[in-house]
Amino acid sequence: MTFSQLTPSGLRTLPLADADHAAWLRLAQGYRDFYQTPTAASEFDLAWRKVLARQEVFGMGAWLDGELVGLCHYLFHASTWAPRVCYLQDLYTAPHVRGRGVARGLIAAVAQQARQGGATRLYWLTQAHNATARALYDRVAVHNGFIRYDHPL
Repeated sequence: MTFSQLTPSGLRTLPLADADHAAWLRLAQGYRDFYQTPTAASEFDLAWRKVLARQEVFGMGAWLDGELVGLCHYLFHASTWAPRVCYLQDLYTAPHVRGRGVARGLIAAVAQQARQGGATRLYWLTQAHNATARALYDRVAVHNGFIRYDHPL
C-alpha cells in the first residue's frame, strides 16, 4: 500500500486562500488550544497575513466534503548540511475527522511542495505526550531521537 492510498477519497489539499479565513481561524484556535498556547487576536492576524503572503510561511488546507477540516503551515530554510530544508511547523485536523487520513494527506502535500521547492529534507516536531499523532508519524517518517530546548529571549 502506498502513502497516497492511505488518504481518504475525496480529500483535497490546496494552498489556503483569503476566502478560507474563518474556517482557518477556527482550526488554528483549536491547534493553539490543544497545545495550551495562549494566542492573542493580533497573533492570529499576523499568522494569517504571513500565510497569505506565501513568502516566508506557507499554508495548506485539507477539505473533505467541501469543509476545511485540516491545516498545516510550513516554511523553507537553509541548513548547515543541506542547501534547503522544509519544516512542517503546524499540523492540525478537526477532531471529528481524526483517523480518516487527513493528516496523512497534508503531510503528503507538504512533502510534494518540499520536493518541488528543492528541499532535501522535510521534518517536524511534536510533543512527547501526543501519542495519537506520534503513531501516525512513526508510520510515515523516522524519529531520530532529538529533544528540543527553547532558550527564552
